[in-house]
Amino acid sequence: MKKFILTLMMSLSLLSAGEIKIAVAANVSYAMEDLKKAFHALYPDTKVQVTLGSSGKLTAQIKNGAPYQLFMAANMQYPEALYREGLAVTRPLVYAQGSLAYLSSRAQEFSKGIALTKDATIQKIAVANPKTAPYGKAAVEAMKNGGVLEEAAKKFVYAESISQTVSYAVTAADIGFIAKSSLYSPQMAHFKEGVHWAEVDPKLYTPIDQGIVVLSNGEKNSEVAAFFTFMLSAKAKEILQNYGYLVP
Repeated sequence: MKKFILTLMMSLSLLSAGEIKIAVAANVSYAMEDLKKAFHALYPDTKVQVTLGSSGKLTAQIKNGAPYQLFMAANMQYPEALYREGLAVTRPLVYAQGSLAYLSSRAQEFSKGIALTKDATIQKIAVANPKTAPYGKAAVEAMKNGGVLEEAAKKFVYAESISQTVSYAVTAADIGFIAKSSLYSPQMAHFKEGVHWAEVDPKLYTPIDQGIVVLSNGEKNSEVAAFFTFMLSAKAKEILQNYGYLVP
């Protein structure tokens, strides 16, 4: 992989105007515009086309021939599977580590921790589909380890992605398990920590290592290599930290 990256990096100065296609896990949508702006400042002639979705659904699309050139997943499972199957040309690297939060449009007693989900006032709980969304899987794991899953599961309202879960959390549900990163967007500023949201105890779920990988469609594309390298740069890490992620 190092040889591949080095070869492509040597050609970055020869970049020509073009468009790259990136599949991006929905939780990164809130940081994506800032990431694109920072990349555009370095490579103004390269257009970045982003397709958002759950990591599982994006992986299925890639396996079915979708023309994505780079994949930013919500965990390592999916890009590692693509690499094993020969659909990716670089070993997946961790570009960020995400965390879970609870969100509600109403004030809640978050001091109760995950036991809050058992309250009679909580009738609907928004959760991303754990079969395709890593943050949904982490939410279910947290509830299981917190001893509330059996009762909480009866209240689940499933969303297709973590971004849809945010919408459900403030409209169709009483509370939702969301990516903490979503709370750092300007549109979410009116939700107050400790009142409308709180971080889920990280001891209750496996750390969410988010992986990036170059796909076979992007193997000989220097612009794809440029974005891959950018996502591992200090500037990209700074932006991700501003959205609540931990970075390697």
